[in-house]
Amino acid sequence: MTKGILGRKLGMTQIFSQNGEAIPVTVIQAEPNVVLQKKTIEGEGYESIQLGFSDQKENRQNKPAKGHAEKAKTTPKRFVKELRDVTVADYEIGQEVKVDTFAEGDSVDVTGISKGKGFQGAIKRHNQSRGPMSHGSRYHRRPGSMGPVDPNHVRPGKLLPGRMGGEQKTVQNLEIVKVDAERNILLVKGNVPGAKKSYVSVKSAIKAD
Repeated sequence: MTKGILGRKLGMTQIFSQNGEAIPVTVIQAEPNVVLQKKTIEGEGYESIQLGFSDQKENRQNKPAKGHAEKAKTTPKRFVKELRDVTVADYEIGQEVKVDTFAEGDSVDVTGISKGKGFQGAIKRHNQSRGPMSHGSRYHRRPGSMGPVDPNHVRPGKLLPGRMGGEQKTVQNLEIVKVDAERNILLVKGNVPGAKKSYVSVKSAIKAD
C-alpha cells in the first residue's frame, strides 16, 4: 500500500552511523497532515486521498477554500496534494497523518519543484560538451548545428538555451534514515529537489525491492 506525507525541506546535514560512516541526509519537516477529501471509483472514477499541509494565513483564505476545509474540521492549507494508489477505506476525512506512518529503512520517492536557474546556455542546461578554447576556434559554448538544410526550420526538441529549473522533479528510492516523531522530522538519505523551505511530497517508492 502506498503511504505518503507532505512536508517542507529544511536543508541538508550529515549523521554518523555506528561504524563511523558519514551519511548525508536531507531534513524534511512534516507536521501532521490533514485528510481533506476522499475520492472513490464510484464518485470520481479513481481512488485517492487529498492531504493538506501548513495552515494558510487568515488574509489569504477565500470562501471556497474555507468551505472545503470545514468538511474536515480544519483551516485552509498552503500545500494541498492528492495521494493515489492508497486504500481509501483506511482513512477518514479530518484524520491526521504523521511522520510515524514511515519507519527507518523505508524506501521513498520524494517530489518537489527544482531550484530555478534562470536563462542558461546549452552546456549548463543540457550537459553538452564545449568546443576547443584555442587555436583560432570560434566555437566555444554554442549549441551546435540547428539541423539539416532540408526542413528549413529548427526541428522541435532541439536542445537549445532557455529557462532552466523550476520544474517538478522526483528522486526515487531514497532511504529513510531516521524518523523523529517528537519534532515531526524525517531524515532522508541523499538530496531531494527544491530550495530550502520549499514544499515536498514523500511517498512509498514505486520501484522498491
